[in-house]
Amino acid sequence: MAIYLDHAATTPMTPEVLAAYTSALSVVGNPSSIHSQGQAARRMLEDARHTIAAALGADAVELTFTSGGTEAINLAIKGLYWARAPRRRILSTRAEHHATIDALEWLERHEGAVVEWIPVDGFGRIDLVALEAALDGDVALVTTLQANNEVGTLQPVERIVELAAAHGVPVHVDAVSAFGSVPVDFAGSGAAALSVSAHKIGGPVGVGALVIARGATVTPLLHGGNQQRARSGTLDAAGAHAFAVATAALPGPDLRALRDRLIAGVVAAVPDAVLRGDPVDRLPGNAHFTFPGCDGDSLLFLLDSAGFSVSTGSACQAGVPEASHVLLAMGVDERGARGALRFTLGHESSEAEVDALLAALPGAVERARAAGLA
Repeated sequence: MAIYLDHAATTPMTPEVLAAYTSALSVVGNPSSIHSQGQAARRMLEDARHTIAAALGADAVELTFTSGGTEAINLAIKGLYWARAPRRRILSTRAEHHATIDALEWLERHEGAVVEWIPVDGFGRIDLVALEAALDGDVALVTTLQANNEVGTLQPVERIVELAAAHGVPVHVDAVSAFGSVPVDFAGSGAAALSVSAHKIGGPVGVGALVIARGATVTPLLHGGNQQRARSGTLDAAGAHAFAVATAALPGPDLRALRDRLIAGVVAAVPDAVLRGDPVDRLPGNAHFTFPGCDGDSLLFLLDSAGFSVSTGSACQAGVPEASHVLLAMGVDERGARGALRFTLGHESSEAEVDALLAALPGAVERARAAGLA
């Protein structure tokens, strides 16, 4: 059986969440229907909304269910941009998830947006001096990760929001990788919108949420029913219920000690491996390395053959033969960026699994380097 060390891509449902999801799927009724069965589905949905909103530090009325993190991010970015017309400028970084970068580039091509890319440092953290210099009242929005999905670095969200608020600029926070791993406090952050996804915390794929502050305005992407404040469409009550059950189980185990064991073990096993991302202010389950002389895809396949599931970066880019855009934004050259591997831990991870990986890693690196020289 393979050892799963790719929880940043998706985290398996626990038996409790799976049982709750399966049971909820048997509930018949459209939550918008006014008969008793429809209202039973509505109660299940609204109970889930309250549970998830509370965990995010938000009011239930502020939470809009979506089909996942990508839709939540698109709704936030495009919706805030359209609502802020005629302002055209958007501030972000090249180290964001592709859901953000691709949405911003689409707005440039089709909607006249002017995207200004704020630099990041060698850890992937936004340059606050450059951000402050770029901000003024003509900026439509700022969009930022709370935690980088590849290298794990935590962003100074509160400071970003503070700088933007001085100019009346709303901030969207992509908390998809952060929620379930580090505290998320929507009200405390002062952000205008915040995106999360169920399957990153052990819920089902296909369910996410966008939290929209009471005072923020977001133009909907979807029309046709007005089932929610910023989104039309029949709601997935069962998915929302399973999302809430996964949320109620948070926080999971503290993974920092196991992560540090993994990081120390990789450095000992492969001394020239380079840890990427902030060594301290990072996601507790994230260990991201580049291995000089290796192709990350080759190393991934060698480890997969040995029974380990890891990744080279975002699952959304898996199979695309290009260097990580996050590492390039951090100043890593293309050759170095191609040697990346991301190990991410979850509620099922154990010391025995980490130790097994560490035993297999040196041989895989040796073979990957030999293949690169062939």
